[in-house]
Amino acid sequence: MHRKKARIILDTNVLYAGLYSSKGASYKILQMIDEDKLTPVISTTLLFEYEDILKRNQGVLGLSSLEIEKILDYFCMRSEHQKIYFLWRPFLPDPKDDHLLELAIASETKFIVTHNTKDFKGLEKFDIKSVTPKKLTKEIL
Repeated sequence: MHRKKARIILDTNVLYAGLYSSKGASYKILQMIDEDKLTPVISTTLLFEYEDILKRNQGVLGLSSLEIEKILDYFCMRSEHQKIYFLWRPFLPDPKDDHLLELAIASETKFIVTHNTKDFKGLEKFDIKSVTPKKLTKEIL
């Protein structure tokens, strides 16, 4: 039986951690995206957030601006793109995370993968779960 590929919203902290170190579950998530085992869902807002964080930390990551652009281009190719038509703000404790909730609702994605699960309390109301990369790889997939 063919199992449907999981669709996820990838918080910026997981993308950053996966690019920073090849040793953890965040890197494994990026590998699973590369192997076409996971499908990230992105919005324009999330893509701009990825770009901002990666470029701000490019020295720490050891990446050039061109390499970051190539990573983002590749990520766009691997992702489903979702427009947001309805806002749920404010809902989450950190208003900067509300766009991830809105993306999950609009795309009907069930998982937000993040290292800050405490920042996503109340998602159950929308039948969405926030999970760490480790939990996603060990328990869900």
